[in-house]
Amino acid sequence: MKAYKKYVSFFRLRFNMGLQYRAAAISGAITQILWGLIECLTFRAFQQTDPSVYPMTFSATVSYIWLREAFFSAFSTWQTDGEIFDSIMDGGIAYELCRPVSIYDMWFAKTTAGRLSVATLRSIPLLTVAFLLPKPFRMALPASPKHFLLFVLTLFLGLGVTVAFCMFTYILAFFTISPQGLRMMFTSMVDFLSGAIIPLPFMPGGVRTFLELLPFAGMFNVPLRIYSSDLSGAEMLRGIGLQCFWLVTLLLLGKVLCRAAEKKIVVQGG
Repeated sequence: MKAYKKYVSFFRLRFNMGLQYRAAAISGAITQILWGLIECLTFRAFQQTDPSVYPMTFSATVSYIWLREAFFSAFSTWQTDGEIFDSIMDGGIAYELCRPVSIYDMWFAKTTAGRLSVATLRSIPLLTVAFLLPKPFRMALPASPKHFLLFVLTLFLGLGVTVAFCMFTYILAFFTISPQGLRMMFTSMVDFLSGAIIPLPFMPGGVRTFLELLPFAGMFNVPLRIYSSDLSGAEMLRGIGLQCFWLVTLLLLGKVLCRAAEKKIVVQGG
């Protein structure tokens, strides 16, 4: 337990630092509130066109949209730590290697803290507005206390899966000249496959079944749909099980790849 106190310190320092950017968080929350309203209106138009083929209740869709906007900074893969990429590109990683810590665990703690701090600042005003809006665009309360507890559990599991996946972008930067291509590719791919752009229930049947097996579904899809009970029963248990599976798998693969990268690091200059 004592060995992990240093990583808790990294987490606390980065979290407190992130809480200082209140003005940026408020402006971001305003932007996301407006974007959320546009999406609610768009999905409302689709729902009124032909309710019989609409795959979710509109109330569940609205809750999904507001929760996604509230926690977007925690789950979006574009929210990476620029300092980590800079240290790899400019050779500052040499100083990190001198520390008696695991680079993977340190980066994991910093990335998690940075995401949580921004999400905390943005989610409070955004959810407050979402609960005060008139129907049918008002965010609904959780389907039950059980669904809320499972939502919180899967929210943190989803955050773990997101950070574990983002760790691959950091580690793969060791093997590239510039990380920009990796960041653009992963951002575009994950935002679409995780349900950040279009909720997975709106995908065609075969495509949706395949996407729900991938690690990306555990980021947005599982926790946000559990909140409104759109995901329940056996499907909910399977979603939670896949979250746990992918979290452990990505952590193990990431640590193995990180050790391999550390053995081949060459820092020029200095």
